[in-house]
Amino acid sequence: MAKVTFLEAIRQAQMEEMTRDERVFIMGEDIICNVFGTTTGFVEAFGTERVRDTPISENGFIGAAAGASMVGMRPIVDATISSFLYPAMDQIMSIIAKSRYIYGGQARLPLVIRSCLFYGNSNAAQHSDRNYSMFMNVPGLKIMVPSTAYDMKGMLKAAVRDDDPVLCFEDSTCWTSKSDMPDDPDFLIPLGKGDIKREGTDLSIIAIGGGVPLALKAATTLAKEGISAEVVDPRSLVPLDKEIILRSVRKTGRAITVDPAHQSCSAGSEIAALIAEHAFDSLRGPVLRIATAETHVPFSPLIEKALYPSAERIIDAARRLVGARETVDA
Repeated sequence: MAKVTFLEAIRQAQMEEMTRDERVFIMGEDIICNVFGTTTGFVEAFGTERVRDTPISENGFIGAAAGASMVGMRPIVDATISSFLYPAMDQIMSIIAKSRYIYGGQARLPLVIRSCLFYGNSNAAQHSDRNYSMFMNVPGLKIMVPSTAYDMKGMLKAAVRDDDPVLCFEDSTCWTSKSDMPDDPDFLIPLGKGDIKREGTDLSIIAIGGGVPLALKAATTLAKEGISAEVVDPRSLVPLDKEIILRSVRKTGRAITVDPAHQSCSAGSEIAALIAEHAFDSLRGPVLRIATAETHVPFSPLIEKALYPSAERIIDAARRLVGARETVDA
């Protein structure tokens, strides 16, 4: 097994799937000039028929990918930054998400739309969105938000092989993280299977994307204080592994959600509602949500950083939950 970065995991997954299946091709802005290193060597290996640079017209090329998938191709669309999905909302919401349903199953749309969550880098309001939660409200889309290179590769390969459209959100704060990677070209992680990143007994921290390393950092600090935190990574939001979340909360009796998106109608809020509805009798305190403040992201790095979840905010919430428990028990 070799240790690779998050970005290299993307490159490997795409290379292996394009080698395995000639129907797979990649398209998007700046694919050939390879800005982020995820298509290194692709033109040489597959030619410009299967490695396609596109105009700056997301509505156009994402719509073209939808059409290609309907006639038997399996496109990977690199939409660069998640904020760039907005110009293509009609294609994503009205065509890609709904066609299999409205055509009675006669149409399949096996495509992957990749985009990065490019926040925390002074990219300001129009380039810093963490918008996966709004797509959760639309039936017909699968949504993945991996937090490690290992998960990124296994899930992206599974997404390419899936017959449904998948939105792949790649948290830029995880790009430099490294994982040991198996050599198996058929290494897959099925969508809808969460993962326990750290075992614990006192509280469950359910974290999404870049919230996972923050939760693990917080759990390490809390352990020194005698608080055992379990870190749960859903990995995909649609389908959501409800059982792994509920099983953890029923064991620990406390829950915190950590979500880099804005709090209102967030994935973290949906998970909190799930816990309240199905594990209420196991709770020893309220479900606490840690998310981003309800404001557009400013350019100022000092102001921006304070808006997002942090290990310190998680630690503070955990102390309050455990403290409330100890007061009740006393």
